[in-house]
Amino acid sequence: MSEARIDHMTYLPDMENIGSDIQDRVIAAMESYDPEKYTAEDVRAALEKDVLTPEDYGALLSPAATPLMEEIAQRAQAETRKHFGSSIQLFTPLYIANYCENYCIYCGFNCHNKIHRAKLDYSEIEKEMQAISSTGLEEVLILTGESRKMSDVEYIGEACRIAKKYFKVTGLEVYPMNTDEYRYLHECGADYVTVFQETYNSDKYETLHLAGHKRIFPYRFNAQERAIRGGMRGVGFAALLGLSDFRKDAFATGIHAYLIQQKYPHADIAFSCPRLRPIINNDKINPKDVHETQLLQVMCAYRIFMPFASLTISTRECARFRDNSIKIAATKISAGVDVGIGGHGDNERKGDEQFEISDGRNVKEVYDAIKAQGLQPVMSEYIYL
Repeated sequence: MSEARIDHMTYLPDMENIGSDIQDRVIAAMESYDPEKYTAEDVRAALEKDVLTPEDYGALLSPAATPLMEEIAQRAQAETRKHFGSSIQLFTPLYIANYCENYCIYCGFNCHNKIHRAKLDYSEIEKEMQAISSTGLEEVLILTGESRKMSDVEYIGEACRIAKKYFKVTGLEVYPMNTDEYRYLHECGADYVTVFQETYNSDKYETLHLAGHKRIFPYRFNAQERAIRGGMRGVGFAALLGLSDFRKDAFATGIHAYLIQQKYPHADIAFSCPRLRPIINNDKINPKDVHETQLLQVMCAYRIFMPFASLTISTRECARFRDNSIKIAATKISAGVDVGIGGHGDNERKGDEQFEISDGRNVKEVYDAIKAQGLQPVMSEYIYL
């Protein structure tokens, strides 16, 4: 594979370079961030502020904050209820293809992993969306493996057009694209784009992404900014916690979102908090040094630092943790999830899953669990006039 390992920091000819300085600013901030320098007094000082600085945010992510998690959780809960009330938004992901051209060693879809590959045709996509819609959900997140050959922009665009017939909100979690391609998908009906940077440590990133377009670190980094320029209403940010130093990755994720919000104040900002999960043919991949308390710490820090941002908790986590997190910091939760290709309703699954999920509850079960906690399930948070 050595011949395929091109410079991970150099754009390929078909990749748009928008000339943004945000990457340099985020990496500089991350490299200067020392989680060990903070004290309990720094954490308490941050909690006393109405508006946090990046320095305060760093304190909330530090080891010194761990003994103060009760106070941090209370502040996060107060911010959540202040800005989102008791509303918890529901959605489900729909994987329409699992072909991938990248060699990412931690991902079940990677091109060298021997799994059952599949791609839904348009009639199958429609059947899946009909089945999802029948559960009452009004938001769908469309996902593919990162293969332009097998899941080209036109294919994803048609999936968005089909989704418009059944859902009020359509999100995308697909390979990074150029601005004009994001504009096309927005015209087809896509509302927002989520991109996991995986890790903001570029050296670690290089060792994890051995081939494919995903190997190019800066092109992936600037995907959210290109999506906003292409007209997307919102963008989501995440690091895959456990790939590298989770505190530094979480810090960089927050600073990335913070700088994008400053530059594009009209854009909706969202966070996800994924941890590593086992994948087919590699059961040794598990969260590394990121336990539930530390995951909650990251979620609370996101909430307090950027209180208006949506925060998703996925089925990578167990039902107990997900139910607790929506009481504190999370505002969005998936339900009725299948991370294989097809498989919703009575439809037969056609392809293998990306990773193992931990919460297999259907939509009604998640809905009822939200209600049982005195919270309000919401099927759609956006209305087009």
